[in-house]
Amino acid sequence: MNKGTLFLIPSTLGGENIAELFPPIIREIVCKTNYYIVENQKSARKFIKLICPEKNQSELKIFQLDKHQKSLGIDDFMQNIKQGHNIGLLSEAGLPAIADPGSLIVKWAHQNHIKVKPLIGPSSLMLALMSSGLNGQKFSFHGYLPKESGQLKKKIKQLERLSSTDGSAHLFIETPYRNPKLLDFLLKTLNPDSFLCIARDLTLPEEYIKTRRVKNWKKNLPDLYKKPTVFIFQAG
Repeated sequence: MNKGTLFLIPSTLGGENIAELFPPIIREIVCKTNYYIVENQKSARKFIKLICPEKNQSELKIFQLDKHQKSLGIDDFMQNIKQGHNIGLLSEAGLPAIADPGSLIVKWAHQNHIKVKPLIGPSSLMLALMSSGLNGQKFSFHGYLPKESGQLKKKIKQLERLSSTDGSAHLFIETPYRNPKLLDFLLKTLNPDSFLCIARDLTLPEEYIKTRRVKNWKKNLPDLYKKPTVFIFQAG
């Protein structure tokens, strides 16, 4: 029996502009696939219904990744792919396995000689970087920075020194309700001549992308409260 394929299926970044963001092959695969591994079952079902409204949701077999025990029960679920069923790995937002736990599933597929097929879709990190004007040749994504102010300051200064040495750009995100506090901390900690990009609500009607030197960010700050945002800085 031939094994199935693990499809890496992108999701929206919050909007519903499917036609602009996804090629037709995404709809074709979603409509044909009944097995899914997801971050959040509610948002996954919403996306599947959005892109393939005629699909019977009662036919779906969904495994939700547990944030604390990411591998719990996954071996049993993945037996389906060994039996010839295709499985879709679906992120809560953007690309699977990028800033989410899906990489564990992709690693399992490689270890078990399963074909992995990545599909094209939006990534807030890549969209932010490509539109920032900062160094797309040398960059790092750091996920969430430390919350404790002393550790946060130490981390920012460490990355800024690295950037001043090699010209690298540094990307990170924050829990949306904490965005204003992080922005205030960045403006107080970074060198005034360093560059800071703020990329908010990417692909959404309220999209905002702006890169300025830190010293020029003191006025007219964007509203970031509870809004998905990518921050990027680079030494000046």
